[in-house]
Amino acid sequence: MNPVDIAEPLRSRWSPSVFDARHELSDAETTRLLEAAQWAPSSGNRQPWRYIVAPRGSAAHRLLVPRLSRGNSGWVPRASVVFLSVVELGQDGVELSDVLIPTHDVGQASAHLTLQAQAMGLFAHQFGGFDHDGLAADLRIPDTARLLAGIAVGLRGDPAEVSERDAERDHRERRRRPLAETAYAAWGVAWPGLDPSGPATLAT
Repeated sequence: MNPVDIAEPLRSRWSPSVFDARHELSDAETTRLLEAAQWAPSSGNRQPWRYIVAPRGSAAHRLLVPRLSRGNSGWVPRASVVFLSVVELGQDGVELSDVLIPTHDVGQASAHLTLQAQAMGLFAHQFGGFDHDGLAADLRIPDTARLLAGIAVGLRGDPAEVSERDAERDHRERRRRPLAETAYAAWGVAWPGLDPSGPATLAT
């Protein structure tokens, strides 16, 4: 297959499961990541994203770790910092049922943060495996907001220090479904401008 011809840092972005448990981010580096999220596109400039910043060892981090799913409990705590994304729904008279565009915007902000991490020589791995309700209660997130996901950020670590399962994840081939199954001219009908032999993999 030919390589995917997309720009950096999109091309090199990927989600490792082995982080360096000794690496720490400075406050300035963490702020830079948050600034990238701050300048994401926003419908009506509502900026519905909020982030709980949980550096390893912080009070927020100590609340997060026991709430992680079994599959995430080994690798997430090793990251330098975890950003917990929250969508704010109770502002400007917006009904709580109006979740689509605000949640879409939080996703964009999180993508900006992730790409900024890659540009800084860091790695980010987004995850959703944790007790959302329990952690939201622990963090006192109000009913006008919803806890969405986590973004673990740090440097790559030594696979010998983690479980075989977590180490193996970092050697999986990066794959995506063919664009013909994503880009439609009409629902279920592939957009005709696609190259049918186009790549769906990237080297790690």
